[in-house]
Amino acid sequence: MAVLTFARLEIWEAARRRLLLALVLLTLGVIVVTSFGFSRLWTIDQRGVPATDTEVRLFASQLLILVVFMFSFVLALSAVTVAAPSISGDVESGLVLSLLARPVRRFDFTVGKWLGLAFLVVCYAAGAGGLELLGVALTTGYVPPHPVELVIYVAGEGIVLLTLALLLSTRMAGMTGGIIAIVLYMLAWIGGIVEGFGQAFSNDSLTYTGLATRLLVPTDVLWRGAVYAMEPASLATAARAAGPAAAANPFWASDPPPAGLLAWAVFWVLGVLTLAWWSFRARET
Repeated sequence: MAVLTFARLEIWEAARRRLLLALVLLTLGVIVVTSFGFSRLWTIDQRGVPATDTEVRLFASQLLILVVFMFSFVLALSAVTVAAPSISGDVESGLVLSLLARPVRRFDFTVGKWLGLAFLVVCYAAGAGGLELLGVALTTGYVPPHPVELVIYVAGEGIVLLTLALLLSTRMAGMTGGIIAIVLYMLAWIGGIVEGFGQAFSNDSLTYTGLATRLLVPTDVLWRGAVYAMEPASLATAARAAGPAAAANPFWASDPPPAGLLAWAVFWVLGVLTLAWWSFRARET
């Protein structure tokens, strides 16, 4: 099948780049360093009283959210870096002319590239996330309440960004599309904070502005799901008790994302991927 062929080619092309090797080595180094840092939580001493098991696990849960935020940002940046020049680079080099001269549909070309990149994103999220969670569990004994959902949410963020970057790649140079995608990613993250402030102060203008920004690029929706997947039940209950004010904190979630927002994220990815295919089909190469 042509789609799977292009997916394999995209995986091979990404694998032979030094960027992927550097990312893997850097990730392994970060996991080793952070695991050592988590192990030092047992040395916390409050006025001569060592930290209890419960306190260490509580500290670990909060530090893990920060570490996963770093990993999610690295994953988003890497996905954009690889996807933004994916189609535009082939067009500029003339490679796409030789490919499309054969009986190859542009649908197969576009979706194949997306599948290959999505496979790499899922592998990175599962591999890095699994190793980090293993390091935390071995050093502190803490395991997030929903580890599988955590990996799915983080991988979802990367897939949203690579889909957006692939769409931009059909019309823009790689650097231009990459910058736009990253700016929209950060704008969505800020939109979640703005919506939280609007809810806390009962300000409809802020609430709807923040919500519209989050719907534009649903990465923040998935990030809040990742936060909820990492929080112990006690902290989720505390966030729920804090009311709307908790929504303004991007590292604190009282509930998982509503089913409607998750459905929108899936629909968004499919819609943007379809738009990428249409945009590339309409482009003169």
